[in-house]
Amino acid sequence: MTPMKPVKPADFLASSHADPLVARAGAGASPFDLDNQEGYEKWRSEKLKKFPISPEDLMVTIADPRLPTRKEKNAILDLCSAFNMAFYVTAPEAGKDDALALAKFVGLEQFDQPLCTGEDGLTEITVVEGGRQGSYIPYTDKPLSWHTDGYYNKSDEQVRSFLLHCRRAADEGGLSEFLDPEIAYIRLRDENPDFIHALMGGDVLTIPGNLENGVEVRGAATGPVFTVLEGRLHMRYTDRKRHIEWKDDAMVLAARQKLTAVLNDDHEFIVRWRLTPGQGILCNNVLHRRSGFTDYPGDDQGRLLYRARYLDRIIPPL
Repeated sequence: MTPMKPVKPADFLASSHADPLVARAGAGASPFDLDNQEGYEKWRSEKLKKFPISPEDLMVTIADPRLPTRKEKNAILDLCSAFNMAFYVTAPEAGKDDALALAKFVGLEQFDQPLCTGEDGLTEITVVEGGRQGSYIPYTDKPLSWHTDGYYNKSDEQVRSFLLHCRRAADEGGLSEFLDPEIAYIRLRDENPDFIHALMGGDVLTIPGNLENGVEVRGAATGPVFTVLEGRLHMRYTDRKRHIEWKDDAMVLAARQKLTAVLNDDHEFIVRWRLTPGQGILCNNVLHRRSGFTDYPGDDQGRLLYRARYLDRIIPPL
């Protein structure tokens, strides 16, 4: 097996839009099958050739997000195919409708509808004092730990992708970090395939129901960390320490400890970027976290991001 330290080639993007996972694994053979070591090693080798990667390498300039060119759209699709994420930059004044239009152009239409989401499918991520939103960490200036979106959703309502669009940046802080779940999978499987087997258990991670004023607004959700949906790897994870129940099992504990070490290792696979107005990310629900930030007093000057979650996955057409 090749070492974890990869070499970045001159051109990491595929010449066609075929999903590399499907194309390289072949019909009926998944690299995520623990019995398919040969297929896994081939897929792993091709995956790691694309790294290291910088935020600038992932950035696509969009002239008009409501009508992106074929080249702009294909660039986003290619990056999401290779890295499960793409950054974009457009005019600083671009707003909600622009971001939603761009997401629709890459095939995202089925909205997840979590609490605090507007009728248009967008949630405004900004500091909110009091009320329902103010009780949740995303609507504060505090750090957000590693997670994938919608980890508390039922198994048939998994968030496959999301959009984050920056309308206003914080005065200080607000750095985001992103990690392709396929890299986390590789790091764990290379250490011990039993880690993957443990985290694919259907009863490994439970998020208890959410109560507001004694009323359940969301039921409990139990499921795996890693699963394979339609041939593609999907990850459901949170690094939260409260209101979470992990399966009481020695191998699950060891796998969690390894995953925590991977996420807190200052390695080259983690992409760090502070979004500024007009910039955003479209991704297949990658792992991410946010540092704390500071906003100075002033009307309509605080950090504001628009977020949309989707039940679709960004998949290039065959």
